[in-house]
Amino acid sequence: MLVKVLHNGNCSKSNAVLEYLDENGVPFEIINIVEDPLSILEIKTVLKKLNQSVFHIIRKTEKLYLENFANNNLSEEEWIKVLSENPSLIQRPILIKGSVAMLGRPVENVKYFIEK
Repeated sequence: MLVKVLHNGNCSKSNAVLEYLDENGVPFEIINIVEDPLSILEIKTVLKKLNQSVFHIIRKTEKLYLENFANNNLSEEEWIKVLSENPSLIQRPILIKGSVAMLGRPVENVKYFIEK
């Protein structure tokens, strides 16, 4: 089954997962979330597949987060809008296989997800 990878080319973890998939012959499609940001609906769909709240996929160590959002008490809906406008704040990579998804870190978890 084709694995969709929500990817940021500037992320070493994301690049490592692509390398792992390639080396293991796993067919995948790259969705570059920086060049082609996810819509609000797409983020909600990913969250449903992850079975997680939006707070699970926010990069809280990112400079943009620390400078602009760390002290904000935003609702889930507000965060989804922020992530759609600021894709660098989304944890990556996120792997999607059919109706399920997972964060692709650590890369060791990818093996289990692919084989499942």
